[in-house]
Amino acid sequence: MAAPLQDRTVLVIGRGGGIARAVTTAARDAGAQVIAAGRDQEALAKAYAEDAGVRTEYVDLTDEATIAALGERIGSVDHIVSTASARARGKLADLDQEKVRLSFDTKVIGPLMLAKHLAVRISEGGSFTLFSGVAAAKIAVGTLAVAITNGAADVLARSLALELAPIRVNAVSPGVIDTGAWDALGDAGKADYFEDMSTRNPARRIGTTDDIAAAVLFAMTNTFLTGTTLRIDGGEPLI
Repeated sequence: MAAPLQDRTVLVIGRGGGIARAVTTAARDAGAQVIAAGRDQEALAKAYAEDAGVRTEYVDLTDEATIAALGERIGSVDHIVSTASARARGKLADLDQEKVRLSFDTKVIGPLMLAKHLAVRISEGGSFTLFSGVAAAKIAVGTLAVAITNGAADVLARSLALELAPIRVNAVSPGVIDTGAWDALGDAGKADYFEDMSTRNPARRIGTTDDIAAAVLFAMTNTFLTGTTLRIDGGEPLI
């Protein structure tokens, strides 16, 4: 049986670790040639230095000119995945306008500009997957800016699915995933938080980057899926 992404080109935007790396690895293992793009191309090049199935490119989702230039360099592509994010956490009184703007620029306006410049380069049967997040479905004090950013990403996916049809557009919404995003809590704080979430959510565990990569692979390869947000969150909004 042929690999599901054999002879396909997949563009993954993000960093060289965490979810972006898991997606890149899953796409490569599914037979794709992968282009890993982000603001720190040097770090990406080091991360994938020994991976012949991955090449690296530069793009800054807050700079439309770099998005257009990326399109010119890569030519045609089959699937695009944007994992990039910039979080603006905190209660209303503590929110910084520039951080909120950066959150929207990275996770909503950036993917919108990706669609503007790269949709014409997506081959027949291709797709565009962007990222939302559990905060849009589980409202909590302290995550207001994260929630409205992710909610906008969900709406963007549905809107693009209609306007770009038959290109398929979907969003993936992770819950609490074991990545470096929680390292700021410190080892003890992170362990306590993960234990609490594992005890309370219906899945009874913390998500992994492989869980998310599997959802992205499904979004890329299921040709009857579009305009949908795949909530890979262990049932967290239920608690």
